[in-house]
Amino acid sequence: MKHFSLFSSFLLAIALAATSHTDAFTRNDFPKEFLFGAATSAYQWEGAVDEDGRTPSVWDTTAHCNNGSVGGDIACDGYHKYKEDVKLMAEMGLEAFRFSISWSRLLPNGRGAINPKGLLFYKNLIKELRSHGIEPHVTLYHYDLPQSLEDEYGGWTNRKIIEDFTAFADICFREFGEDVKLWTTINDATIFAIGSYGQGVNFGHCTTTNGSTGNLYTETYIAGHNMLLAHASVSNLYKLKYKSKQRGSIGLSIFAFGLSPYTNSKDDEIATERAKAFLFGWMLKPLVFGDYPDEMKITLGSRLPVFSAEESEQVKGSSDYIGIIHYMTLYVTNQPSPPIFPLNTNKVFSADVGAYMIPIGNSSSFTVFLSI
Repeated sequence: MKHFSLFSSFLLAIALAATSHTDAFTRNDFPKEFLFGAATSAYQWEGAVDEDGRTPSVWDTTAHCNNGSVGGDIACDGYHKYKEDVKLMAEMGLEAFRFSISWSRLLPNGRGAINPKGLLFYKNLIKELRSHGIEPHVTLYHYDLPQSLEDEYGGWTNRKIIEDFTAFADICFREFGEDVKLWTTINDATIFAIGSYGQGVNFGHCTTTNGSTGNLYTETYIAGHNMLLAHASVSNLYKLKYKSKQRGSIGLSIFAFGLSPYTNSKDDEIATERAKAFLFGWMLKPLVFGDYPDEMKITLGSRLPVFSAEESEQVKGSSDYIGIIHYMTLYVTNQPSPPIFPLNTNKVFSADVGAYMIPIGNSSSFTVFLSI
């Protein structure tokens, strides 16, 4: 897909805009293959959580842990108002829209029979986007595992997820692939593993103890490992079964901070490199080289899962592109401290990184997709 290599130009545009007037650029300053778009997740946009056959996801469960919370029950009501929303997108001049498929709307039991009303909704949404000249970009997983699978085997901490996620993806490729050329397997894979596992409360549970039978000191890394293996399995399926006909691209997205040493000291420089290894290299190095960073191996020892030779080859090169999702820039200093957002939900991971990360200014959000 030619336009993917041009998404990296967005980084340059952001850097230049920071020192120039924002109106210094127009659409004509970018190649025609460059896509400007917006993104959302099924749970944050669709609403209609108990309509037309959809069943609860772990996000529903977690959102309702606090009494009186409605969570994403209504959200933006995109399930009913998608035509209005797409019209607004077209009026804004959006060229792409990245949205996720609600696993439990399409497959209410997490596997098995397809929900025809869920299937029709996504077909209609994709058709509506295309009719307005907007490129649909589908995310297969955005935090909303069917609660039934979490209850059955602990979700992403269990290797059974690889088979179920691959089967779900197979249905999506088969049903939507003729009209969808851009696929992201897992959104924000890094921060999802950090924020949802290896802590006192994780997605799909309201208890004060971890919902699975695993170990708080290993679950973050087990979940991340299974995400990489599931991504590789889905990517391999697409490339073997669908790519030659549908001619799409597939990748993974990670949550990435800007990291800079707090001082010019050697200790802060080393701490910054260690933080980069944990926050970026954790997913990126396996996708490019087939194994985890040495910094993680040394720090974690036996707590870090190991790729078999076959798994290493499957993961390496399994992404056509990487999605980089950025919210904030942090200073890094080589001293332990109480964890801060977004690591405050996982004290184990924060301790493993072993550095104090200090936010610089206000947060903002943009996503860049880079071909690799």
